[in-house]
Amino acid sequence: MSDFYHSVTLDSSRCKGCINCIKRCPTEAIRVRNGKASIIPERCIDCGECIRVCPQHAKKAVFDSLDCLKEFKWKVALPAPSLYGQFNNLDNIDKVLTAFKRIGFDDVFEVSSAAEIVSDCTRKLMSTGKLPRPVISSACPAVTRLIRVRFPNLCQNVLPVLAPVEVAAMMARREAVKKTGLKANEIGIFFISPCPAKVTYVRTPLGTRKSEINYVLAISNIYPKIAGIIKHMDDPEPLSHSGIIGVGWAGSGGEASALLKEQYLAADGIENVIQVLEEVEDEKLSEVDFIELNACSGGCVGGVLTVENPYIAKARLQRLRKYLPVSRNHVDGEVPASVMWTLPLEYIPVLKLDNDVSVAMKKLMAIDTLLKEMPGLDCGSCGAPSCRAFCEDVIRGMADKGDCIFKLRERINKLVDELSLLEGYLPPPFRKPDQPEGEQK
Repeated sequence: MSDFYHSVTLDSSRCKGCINCIKRCPTEAIRVRNGKASIIPERCIDCGECIRVCPQHAKKAVFDSLDCLKEFKWKVALPAPSLYGQFNNLDNIDKVLTAFKRIGFDDVFEVSSAAEIVSDCTRKLMSTGKLPRPVISSACPAVTRLIRVRFPNLCQNVLPVLAPVEVAAMMARREAVKKTGLKANEIGIFFISPCPAKVTYVRTPLGTRKSEINYVLAISNIYPKIAGIIKHMDDPEPLSHSGIIGVGWAGSGGEASALLKEQYLAADGIENVIQVLEEVEDEKLSEVDFIELNACSGGCVGGVLTVENPYIAKARLQRLRKYLPVSRNHVDGEVPASVMWTLPLEYIPVLKLDNDVSVAMKKLMAIDTLLKEMPGLDCGSCGAPSCRAFCEDVIRGMADKGDCIFKLRERINKLVDELSLLEGYLPPPFRKPDQPEGEQK
């Protein structure tokens, strides 16, 4: 995990040492030490929750800029379907797609088109009955990374199909090579992302060794340029090739409903996602065939790199659907191997206490023993998200028992009692005859 790329970073100069972020992190990857927050990199899944809740804007996402377009002879934009929900009164997706060609791109390929391909492939794979139930969507990289660090037993349940953005990148590059005659490395593929987790995915992909995407731009960075252009656009090019199913992926439930099955579950928001995964791990959702999970509230429209309220954006997409056909993309025959994972999802034991099982058990017992001494308030004053996390830090040697303000008060009170006893103490030569020991003044 040492070479694992992270798109979520911390600006220490802005951090005030509050504990908003440590309470929200789903993998307890943040601690506050010496008045500043710090991120434990091997635990971070780049979900962006810390960015969302930080009042000081000390957490931020790293993404690329339009300057990167200069590196390629042919540039293709891959807009996420969540982008369409950012614009008020949008009645034609072609306006957004045409705007990309006016800010420096040579072509546009919709991620929603690839989403329809993935939906079709998922239906075909599930119809074989060979996938472990319930099947968990692999579309949200934050959820997939959460599973491999916190829920190792569920790795086998994750759908082994590439995310729509990766499928879109492959298709876009293939079409560009055919259209232009250029070499594959002369073509730049740029994804317009709603969240930092997908920025991380491009640098360290899941299910494949290398992503076909070259750079990732943020919706929040692109939005002002696109909005300014479509405001005065009357002649958009007919570029859209997706329908209701593909665009529906932008909101929670869109992927699951596209499977045309009744036994599905869709949850959004990282806390709800964790609760569902715990239910699956406890085998309480055996009647469900497919589970769609999105780390962001509302789905991808709720990503921290978007500009609009997720529920307003979702409502706009619902209105936009009436102008679209159901679907424009299908897979003929069997599922192509190109959309399948080539690497399995493997458990990464970043939460283990020790490589030696016997040592790990001793540390676990020590944590449980220390936890019984804690107040159990999970106040965060120690810089850890919970009393249990603090006890783990103490046993790992990352914190001191006295860092707990309540334990410190106990030690101070004990010291005060000892000082009170010492206050009246006199050495034997200075004691008065027959004076009780407690009155030696």
